[in-house]
Amino acid sequence: MTQSLGPVMLDIAGTSLDAEDRKVLADPALGGVILFARNVEEPAQVLALCEQIRRERADILLAIDQEGGRVQRLQTGVTRLPPMAVFGAMHATAPQEAIILAQDTGWLLGMEMAACGLDFSFAPVLDVDDERCPAIGNRAFSSEPDVVASLAGAFVEGLQEAGMSAVGKHYPGHGSVTLDSHIALPEDDRPFEEIRNRDLIPFERLASRLGAIMPAHVRYSRFDKRPAGFSSSWLGLLRETFKFKGAIISDDLSMHGAHIAGGPGERARAAIDAGCDMVLMCNDREAACEALEALEFDHERARRLSRLRYTRARPSLEALEALTRWRRTHARLQALGDS
Repeated sequence: MTQSLGPVMLDIAGTSLDAEDRKVLADPALGGVILFARNVEEPAQVLALCEQIRRERADILLAIDQEGGRVQRLQTGVTRLPPMAVFGAMHATAPQEAIILAQDTGWLLGMEMAACGLDFSFAPVLDVDDERCPAIGNRAFSSEPDVVASLAGAFVEGLQEAGMSAVGKHYPGHGSVTLDSHIALPEDDRPFEEIRNRDLIPFERLASRLGAIMPAHVRYSRFDKRPAGFSSSWLGLLRETFKFKGAIISDDLSMHGAHIAGGPGERARAAIDAGCDMVLMCNDREAACEALEALEFDHERARRLSRLRYTRARPSLEALEALTRWRRTHARLQALGDS
């Protein structure tokens, strides 16, 4: 079903739906719900919440930020993933081992999140870290674009083996600014060619394999005065030069870096007009409702978004624990996390 898959993704308040949540879920402009740490306790509760949401809206997309390291919303009852920089460090001395483990990690993450009832996680991070950006840091695989592309590509392959789409972020690269776009609008004043020859490499190489891409709330002023998520030039580059066919999902429009576009409805329209297929509006229900009012269903956007839905039979966590691959990968990741 795509007929009611609208362009807005928002959040809910708790671990189960309340009357206000049910009212919002009925809005035809809604297409997805993202879960945060306050919404999750353990896998059975997350699965029950996902089923509760789907009883209200059967076609809804359900997502989570489950990257590993400090960005892992569900931490109980699933594998604790290390930050992705661990794979980059491993790659320096044992590249093939790192690539295999990154692929196994993508598979494990995909299978565990599918077992919890989710459609996808906003992962992997494709930013190239240069040790300047507090928002990225060890969330990035490496400071070398070729290594990021190789490791993230393996991670994506693992997700695909699990039947889950990959979402690359934060296009065209958030790793070379000193400010955090959650609390400010960072500016990257490097020439386009420098960005093209470094930060864009992972996005260009993986564009054909990603289900979605999330643009950054960063202004790359030598290319466009608008932040990437509001820039038809940056998003057009994805479509026209990189031949990206997947969905483009904005970063959270409640973040400070997005406020340059105006009020909530104006931000939502600006992102969609620039080329986004879906907008995130989180931690501000009033703003989310304004975004719902500002946007309408569009068949082409819904078609791209519908490809993010998890369509396989969902595994159970108990069944996963019986698989040799899961046990081996889980043990290795736990050891890395403890080291």
